Amino acid sequence: MTGNPSPEVPPSAQEPSPKDAADAVRSRINTAQPHTARIWNYWLGGKDNYAVDREAGDRIRELHPGIGDYARADRLFLGRAVRHLVTDLGVRQFLDVGTGLPTADNTHEVAQRIAPESRIVYVDNDPLVLTHARALLTSSPEGRTDYLDADMRDVESVLKHAARTLDFSEPVALMLLGVVIFIDDDQEAYGLVRRLMDALPAGSHLVLSHTITSPAMPDVDAAVTFWNEHGTPKLTQRTPDRVARFFEGLDLLEPGVVSCSRWRPEGTDGDPSALPDEVAMYAGVARKG
Repeated sequence: MTGNPSPEVPPSAQEPSPKDAADAVRSRINTAQPHTARIWNYWLGGKDNYAVDREAGDRIRELHPGIGDYARADRLFLGRAVRHLVTDLGVRQFLDVGTGLPTADNTHEVAQRIAPESRIVYVDNDPLVLTHARALLTSSPEGRTDYLDADMRDVESVLKHAARTLDFSEPVALMLLGVVIFIDDDQEAYGLVRRLMDALPAGSHLVLSHTITSPAMPDVDAAVTFWNEHGTPKLTQRTPDRVARFFEGLDLLEPGVVSCSRWRPEGTDGDPSALPDEVAMYAGVARKG
């Protein structure tokens, strides 16, 4: 059999080796400055953090002693929301943007425990998250899980990549837990959420949580001020009313936008009374009609 030989691929066009790719990811990790994903991991009892993160986390906890409670409450809210969507509403697809470092009961674990055929796409732009995602964000044989290293602001890339795994003709749950807090401009933040929801079909849901500012919680404001002076990325607090604006045009599920500890606490594994009654993280779930 004869034919023209395949052209040689120049070195610059070749795929990087696994070692080079890993080195490139590691080079993006700044261990000299505290990072929110690693501090959150520390508060949740994880080990994927550095001394600089633990020091900052302890200082924030001094300013706002309840911070560990609302980190835990937000994580428990994720589990309750996913269980409700899968068990009661039949949702089988999730687009989880701002994944954070993998820990116990990630979105795909909760969903596939109930419905093994569930499909999940995770999106995050933290290089440390990327180093763990490939190993930890696995899937049941019946379902599928994928990960995209990208910023949520790149909506077109997020949707294009997600469409390889998710069927956008069927309902999708958009998970935005503690991620729009990193977009300080209101118009941009609301616009990004609308653009993502506009791409999803009727019957889809928005699941969102957000740090609030409230006169009743001055210690939260002090903790955020400290964080924005020392950590990365900077975060923006919003009032409960401004958080509720993310759900405009959608049908809010009961009990509306509330402290994430008070969103259907009866669905919590274990004793729901163990949750704090009020934390500085508000959340809601809404359906697209």
